[in-house]
Amino acid sequence: MREDESRLQSQSYYDSGPYNYRYYRGGQYYETNQYGAQMLRQSIENGYDQGYQAGLADREDGWNFDYQDAFPYQDASYGYDGYYVDLSEYNYYFREGFRRGYEDGYYGRFQYGSYSNGGYSILGTILSQILDLRSY
Repeated sequence: MREDESRLQSQSYYDSGPYNYRYYRGGQYYETNQYGAQMLRQSIENGYDQGYQAGLADREDGWNFDYQDAFPYQDASYGYDGYYVDLSEYNYYFREGFRRGYEDGYYGRFQYGSYSNGGYSILGTILSQILDLRSY
């Protein structure tokens, strides 16, 4: 984990335009290309999957509901490769997916996602609400 943390801290992200997607977060518009858009979608998916597993484990172990105490939520870099989006953007969207996945896993339901082919995936409508990605 220390090697991974060191690699992420020393890495600056690589972005190759042209921009053809826009998303809105925190009162500001951001632009990215198709690869950045896919990376943001993947961050939410990775977050949901990791969150579901963490929530399920906490419920099965009798722990209290606390997604913010989970290491994957705190780190929020699972699946990040340093390309196309900044780590802080990836972290934000990973945590949005994680929170919803944790909630579903902890309560043993699929309000925000589903299980298919051995993994947990967030529903497309929920992903669209979180990311609000627009092509232009």
